[in-house]
Amino acid sequence: MVRRRAEHNECEIFSLEEVSLHQQDIERIEHLDRWCRDLRILYLQNNLIPRIESLGRLKKLEYLNLALNNIEVIENLEGCESLQKLDLTVNFVGRLSSVESLRHNIHLRELFLVGNPCTEFEGYRQYVVASLPQLKWLDGTEISRSERIRVSQGLEEVKRRVSEQERQYLRRRAKEREDAQRKAAGEETGNKEREAGFNTGISSTVPGLEENKENQEVEKNTQLKTTSPELDEEEQEREFWHTPCSFTPESRVEAHRHLEEKRRAKEREKEKKKPKASRTLITADGRVMNVNEPKLDFSLTEDEENNTIVLDLAMYRHMDTSLIDVDVQPTYARVTVKGKIFQMVLPAEVKPDSSTAQRSQTTGHLVLTMPRAGGEIKGTKTVPRPPRACQNRHSSSSDNNTRKNDVPERLEVDPSRHTALDLVNIVPRQSTKEGPLETSRMAPAASSGHSSSSDRFVDDPDVPPLI
Repeated sequence: MVRRRAEHNECEIFSLEEVSLHQQDIERIEHLDRWCRDLRILYLQNNLIPRIESLGRLKKLEYLNLALNNIEVIENLEGCESLQKLDLTVNFVGRLSSVESLRHNIHLRELFLVGNPCTEFEGYRQYVVASLPQLKWLDGTEISRSERIRVSQGLEEVKRRVSEQERQYLRRRAKEREDAQRKAAGEETGNKEREAGFNTGISSTVPGLEENKENQEVEKNTQLKTTSPELDEEEQEREFWHTPCSFTPESRVEAHRHLEEKRRAKEREKEKKKPKASRTLITADGRVMNVNEPKLDFSLTEDEENNTIVLDLAMYRHMDTSLIDVDVQPTYARVTVKGKIFQMVLPAEVKPDSSTAQRSQTTGHLVLTMPRAGGEIKGTKTVPRPPRACQNRHSSSSDNNTRKNDVPERLEVDPSRHTALDLVNIVPRQSTKEGPLETSRMAPAASSGHSSSSDRFVDDPDVPPLI
């Protein structure tokens, strides 16, 4: 928990100077005096902390906020030599004499005790001002020099009245604690008895009450039909909140437990009622879907100079990189952010092995650089293939001799553009004025029955004809 709250300090807790742990349902302070020796500001308000402990080694601590907790005694702060401000608003401090333990904190200037039982004591402010001469502000009100002079007059009488009220409060508090323990024990016993009675009623039968048993079953079924469990829950909820009780640490913990149990029950019901539908990422026919579950801003650009596709995702700035998973495929890119999927179909095929993923340390953006998977063959003119015609062996042999003498040219591949097959200059023509390639070469053989090569041609019947 402390490491998660130290994201602004690059998750380093040994050099942490400020940490906020409010509203975390903390029930005990521990390890802070060993882990965070350089702490100057510590926020622990709105928790369930019953005691001040494990803070004595924080020599540099200047501000401690423990408002809205269950603290009853001010203690264990003598080692906080640099403490300047202490906030104990709305706690259960009834032992006002424990304020004297703050005399060792010579740099203490502000103290807040509003909402504690000790503030209702007669002579409360005079007692605190007289006990802490280094104090400048009490409950948000400045302590003037004239007030401090007036407090010194009749101080013994004020201390006597405060000590008497304190004893009365401690007796009342002990009784409240006993009542809370008795109530908790009674509820536990009642639950066990009800469970045992239910089990006994199921397993045991009385021989002489068979007819009454049937009547009881009918009445029971009727009651089950007429009684709604939702109404019972509403009545229990109304009874819990409208039943008067004293404001004590036990009642506050009980209310917290009740709210927590109710929240968990709602979550369980929600999980049962609404099962989470699985997200369709790739359809049955193989079509890839575009998905943006984390609702991130993004930009997809094509770098023509470097022959790459760049995907820029606006990640959360302070989110840990370990919560991000990247998967690049030839036709799409998938990024998982804290269990939520972002998927984007790419405009061209890329090389997953050569792709890179980088995270910006200033903005937190995730940049995927994906090189394209090779260029395509480009063509400026397409020549339709002529129908295959029956040709004699004279024309085919002359054509073969001509092709052997020609020097083949290599196909040019432009990897930076989407290209097609160039069929214009694959085989050079004899003249620019002639027509198509096949027509110019096949016309002499078709027009004249014989040629120069046909005079020297010897037909061998054992040689199969050329196709």
